[in-house]
Amino acid sequence: CHRSLKMAWRQMISLNRASLQTPSNSLSGFARFSSKANPYAVKVGIPEFLNGVGKGVETHVEKLESEIGDFQTLLVTRTFKLKKLGLPCKHRKLILKYVHKYRLGLWRPRAEAVKS
Repeated sequence: CHRSLKMAWRQMISLNRASLQTPSNSLSGFARFSSKANPYAVKVGIPEFLNGVGKGVETHVEKLESEIGDFQTLLVTRTFKLKKLGLPCKHRKLILKYVHKYRLGLWRPRAEAVKS
């Protein structure tokens, strides 16, 4: 029993060493994934952004467009400004969460399918 356990450990260690020595296999899949073009390229404004977030946030499109103006200003707007505009806490948190993801490049609103 002790001998088979020792052999199993040796096999696991050798497999781990083999995988560490060939990092190109693990990175190539990631590189292939990250270099794909985004099929949902869309010009992002406040309406597109809020519709992309969804969850009731899109009801504030008119208010944010009139008070904040453009999307670049929304990207640097703080929670207190949104609170002064009368947005509920849940919506402020959602907007700020997705603004942060957008700035980091982790999220973009999807383009709506064009109905013909």
